[in-house]
Amino acid sequence: MKKELENKAEELEQTLAKQLELLKKDSGDWVKIGGIAIAGGLIALAILKIKKRKKNRNTEKAIDLLEREGLLNEELENKLRNNSNAKGFWPTLSQRLLILGLAYAKEKYLPNLFSIEDAEDAESKSGQS
Repeated sequence: MKKELENKAEELEQTLAKQLELLKKDSGDWVKIGGIAIAGGLIALAILKIKKRKKNRNTEKAIDLLEREGLLNEELENKLRNNSNAKGFWPTLSQRLLILGLAYAKEKYLPNLFSIEDAEDAESKSGQS
């Protein structure tokens, strides 16, 4: 009886070790995907800040020039200073990165998702028979 319990305990420890190993492997992939997403987001944010700073600099130069020429009025200044949020034809870089990440995750994990469940079902059926 004692040997059976020891054998069962050892078997459970081995099973737990295998499960932890699989968890570490899978979590490593998720950490990589998360790191890529964060890095992409930071790059997109930096690009947007640089573009905005450049646009603001150009706007200030135009306002200064119009003011020197005496052509600046309040309505024109408001039009130049207000940010028009017109979206272009292409999505923003962050949206592209999100789509890329989702496509990568789909290709990486979706085929394995169903094959693991099928293997577990086959094992449980063979264990019951």
